[in-house]
Amino acid sequence: MQLKLITVAALLLCFTAAADTIRGTPIRPASIYLSPDTSSNKLADIERGREVVVLETSGDWINVEAVLTEEKIITGWMMNKGVVQASTPNGDKIIFGEAVDSEDQASQQHGRRDAAQDAMRLYYRAAEYFPHSPLAGEAMYRSADIRWQIDKADVMSRPSAKEKEAYLREGMNEEFMKEVIKKFSGSKWADLAAFHLIENKLCGDWQASSKCPEKEAEMYEKYANDHPQSPTVVEALYDAAWRRSALIEIYRTEDQSKKSEEAKNKAIALAQKAITLGAQSDWGARAQLLLYLIEQKIPTYGNGAN
Repeated sequence: MQLKLITVAALLLCFTAAADTIRGTPIRPASIYLSPDTSSNKLADIERGREVVVLETSGDWINVEAVLTEEKIITGWMMNKGVVQASTPNGDKIIFGEAVDSEDQASQQHGRRDAAQDAMRLYYRAAEYFPHSPLAGEAMYRSADIRWQIDKADVMSRPSAKEKEAYLREGMNEEFMKEVIKKFSGSKWADLAAFHLIENKLCGDWQASSKCPEKEAEMYEKYANDHPQSPTVVEALYDAAWRRSALIEIYRTEDQSKKSEEAKNKAIALAQKAITLGAQSDWGARAQLLLYLIEQKIPTYGNGAN
């Protein structure tokens, strides 16, 4: 009994310590020193969005355990200025604002180096430190989206990206998209995250076979049915319609005229639904073009397509 009581007390102490942990993130690059004095040895520089655990405070200085990379953590002193914590008034908006600025930098031709990674980390911190903020869902999704795009550029640059079957290539990391879906279930951010996950299931090269576009069209149709309020529902309908339109020609090359006609009818129905739901959107306009091509018997896939 005494051993059990000691174990419970130890666990409670650990939980209390974890609850009392003060974490923060710099919104500007900062330096970490051996002691609370800029004349002391500089140990490292820390980037925007990296995390620090505050061990103690001394005037304008904080002693921190700083996460420099996933593999490297150091302890030292840094100025408290520019470090946003969960207790910082409007901290969610401050971190989110710096993330937006960093994302904008990343989109510019001569923008700040590694700004996309800065934005990715900052958005995540905004959601992590302020989980009840109105910005939390969007922040977590934006972080996951940036990470996804970085991963995608790498994945698609490899020879395996051209493999027919999706399982023959290394896909994008799904962990953070799935976290959005779990923590913000039923939100538009969860819908957007689920849409991204389809990409990991797409074929690299159809090789003029009906198997891939059939499977992909079904996935996009299922997404549209399961996520009717998603901001990407019209895009999903277009994606399904385009694949059905491609099957019109593919089935003909496979001597399956009946399936070709069925694909045409499905493509038309999907395109019309996309037009109805997205009349003023780019995807609605693209669906209108697709419908025209199908009705004019202009191929959308193969040698006859431009």
